[in-house]
Amino acid sequence: MTRMTAVTERLANLGGAKWEVHLKARDLKDAGADIIEMTIGEPDVPVADSLIDATVTALRAGRTAYSNGRGEVGLLTALAERYTNTRGRLFGPENFLCFPGTQTALFAVLAGVAQDGDEVLVGDPMYATYEAVVRATGAEMVPVPLRPEHGFRMQAEDIAARITPKTRAILLNTPHNPTGAILTAEDIASIADLAKAHDLWIISDEVYEELVFDGASFCSPLSHPDIADRVIAVSSISKSHAAPGFRSGWCVASAAFCEALLPYSESMLFGNQPFIADMTEKAVREGSEAASGMVARFAARAERVAARLHSETGLVVHRPQAGMFAMINVASTGMNGDAYAWSLLDHGVAIMPGSAFGHGLTGWVRVALTIPDDALDVALDRIVMHANQRGMRIA
Repeated sequence: MTRMTAVTERLANLGGAKWEVHLKARDLKDAGADIIEMTIGEPDVPVADSLIDATVTALRAGRTAYSNGRGEVGLLTALAERYTNTRGRLFGPENFLCFPGTQTALFAVLAGVAQDGDEVLVGDPMYATYEAVVRATGAEMVPVPLRPEHGFRMQAEDIAARITPKTRAILLNTPHNPTGAILTAEDIASIADLAKAHDLWIISDEVYEELVFDGASFCSPLSHPDIADRVIAVSSISKSHAAPGFRSGWCVASAAFCEALLPYSESMLFGNQPFIADMTEKAVREGSEAASGMVARFAARAERVAARLHSETGLVVHRPQAGMFAMINVASTGMNGDAYAWSLLDHGVAIMPGSAFGHGLTGWVRVALTIPDDALDVALDRIVMHANQRGMRIA
């Protein structure tokens, strides 16, 4: 094969290999096997009819021409109003760039802050694509341990221990995937002090902002005016509005950063589709019809998982504060997360091994809370039976 570029080598084994258990489960289901999937964070409700209607209306109105590189004016204005109302300081359309989803926004943002020879600090565990989007820039990803004893929240002292002259950015994810942890205002203030002291960017993936459980609260680095010029946040409607397939997201940052990144964005895609922008503007202005229901269901399912497994097995569940997942420590089985996930698949339940999210979760697995309650009960029965067969019953 004719020679390809170094980026393909940097990203080798950072794609589908992380989803091997999930892909095998899909193959088994397609062949007729009884498999309960608890692998992917897919919303458990369809996109609201009102958003579909808005998309169709925009299509019929001819909103299919080229956009501009920044995004449609209506959506940019709606985003500015939303962030002004939720972050405690003023934002304008000049503070935003629109992208097809959080993933693309994060890819572009990292390209704007890191390159060959740089380092980006990322919490470990992490969302499965983070290493790839960092390495695509030519920079090196430096893992920062997120420790269970701190609720999987990134700690300033762990960041400080890994800062070098090559460090360019700290990538935060709050609320966090896969652990459901939320950084506190104090956490963020300490991280902000480090960023100022070492002249670092703070990138904050906030896609789970609207899926925060009762008793917890969300805080964004964007709310700190003294670091406004060095904070970049990314988000989308994928989780909040149960609309992942629409691929509609954005980044929010200083006007200077957005202006500088605009040519890169234009070279990638030249704006988002106007009919999707119109639907997203409606979603941003009116809020989510789906979020509150998902929050209630996911929180209740997390408690159900914890109650069953804590009372009937030696498995330990980390209770999330937000999001669509629960983490289970499987160390008491004598297996690591990979071996456990493959073993449980033989019992008809597909879950993600913790190693798919970094080295810090080798003894853990992630389960999605997005399946119906009756299916969850069957899955828990199978998990308990699997544990019992390994001599782990404690009831």
